[in-house]
Amino acid sequence: MKELQYHRPVTVEDAVGILQQGDGRALSGGTDLIAQMREGRRSVRHVVDLKHIPELTSLTRSSDGGWRVGAAMPIGTLGRNEAFATDQGPLLASARLIGSLQIQNRASLGGNICNAAPSADAAPLLICLGAEAEIAGTSGRRVMQVGQVATGPGRTSLGPAEILVAIRLPPLEQKRSRGAYLRFTPRREMDIAIAGAAAFITLDDRHRIRQARITLASVAPVPLVAERAARMLIGEQPSAALFKEAGAAAAAEARPISDLRGSAGYRRTLVEVLTKRALGECARALGVGIR
Repeated sequence: MKELQYHRPVTVEDAVGILQQGDGRALSGGTDLIAQMREGRRSVRHVVDLKHIPELTSLTRSSDGGWRVGAAMPIGTLGRNEAFATDQGPLLASARLIGSLQIQNRASLGGNICNAAPSADAAPLLICLGAEAEIAGTSGRRVMQVGQVATGPGRTSLGPAEILVAIRLPPLEQKRSRGAYLRFTPRREMDIAIAGAAAFITLDDRHRIRQARITLASVAPVPLVAERAARMLIGEQPSAALFKEAGAAAAAEARPISDLRGSAGYRRTLVEVLTKRALGECARALGVGIR
């Protein structure tokens, strides 16, 4: 058994330096990592606690109305910021599906992304919103789309001495844009999604869909962007028939597996329904009646 060393750096540079020694793992809230270590699914020598780095636990708003969310900022703390809750209500709602209130006071958006679970609840809507991940490492900093972070279940594109510093959210056209995330679980609380669907639409002056994105959870090794389903919405007037068609297209793009929680066919059916409902929720929030 390895001798565990716990580190509590106060700067990004110090954290990267410790991880550069090798056999290390960054800890944000620890709600996934600690459980994995206890169960013997992960073994590391260096645990690098990021919660004491001010940059990783801060929330700032940019001059253009976007947000920079520290990767280790607890979801509970994030939700208590009234300006963020007002501007990013749907994203906050998806993040609040992660575990219990106690877990949300530890878990973070950054941890949900970097744990790279196919069933991650916050990642699909972050991808739909066009969120970016700010990464720090020995070679400096780089930025990538949040959708590029996960490469497979439990695997990311980050190097062994890289950490996710912040999530950048672009500004929203509040009166024209809306996102939503819906999932299906066997129980109402504290469970993993059998399938999930995030949707985002922007309307033009004629209430036609100018921009659309759809991202699916639990139906592929990583959050799956349903590009064909989103494309068919562009230029169209929101309607129940259109959203039903988009749901069917999203289900066709899904690549689910069959396991103890549900068959592949069941997951495709869920994707069809959840996508249709998420799109409808977006339209209704923008004041568009669906017929």
